[in-house]
Amino acid sequence: MKKLLFALLSFFSFLHAATGCVLVQPADMNVTWKAYKTLAKLGVGGQFTAVKYTANKLEGKNFRELFVGSTVTIDTSKITTGNPARDETLVKMFFGKLKNPIITAKITDIQKTDKHVKGKPRTGIVSVSIAMNEKTLIIPMKYYYSKGHFQAKGTIDLFDFAANGALASINKSCYDLHKGKTWNDVSISFSTTVKATLCHVDIKK
Repeated sequence: MKKLLFALLSFFSFLHAATGCVLVQPADMNVTWKAYKTLAKLGVGGQFTAVKYTANKLEGKNFRELFVGSTVTIDTSKITTGNPARDETLVKMFFGKLKNPIITAKITDIQKTDKHVKGKPRTGIVSVSIAMNEKTLIIPMKYYYSKGHFQAKGTIDLFDFAANGALASINKSCYDLHKGKTWNDVSISFSTTVKATLCHVDIKK
């Protein structure tokens, strides 16, 4: 009888802990990129400074509740690379050559990695529907979560978004600086904070 009561008590304690777990995110998100130049493939990083993030939920019990259905709207005319002259050139000679100055993205799915190594970041794949230059593609991005920081990284091919003209434009404008080579693959990243309360951060997908 005592064993039965102990088992029931343990079960209800576990149930309470599981349902009490809360994940909280802010209503903003950082979106960055890294483009590449020269045959040595030197990276040039930048950040979009006008990003509107609409979260599916600001609070939930797992990443799926927080992120799937969330959207981002990016004004490509507002960027920073740490070099105002370069910013102006990129806006005019690359982003300004796209058919639409707005990039939109929507998180359509998220899957966690099957195995998690204790002490290492939690990982998984985020599927993001990106609409740019009147083309829409689902881009897989690997996410990392550690100590309240959530970041997803992926790569897009400008040719897949029919941005050949914009790529040729920036390559021509920066021909000497790029030594005649501007790469068509661009690394992209988004990040935010996710605070876990009332739980042991045993986060489900």
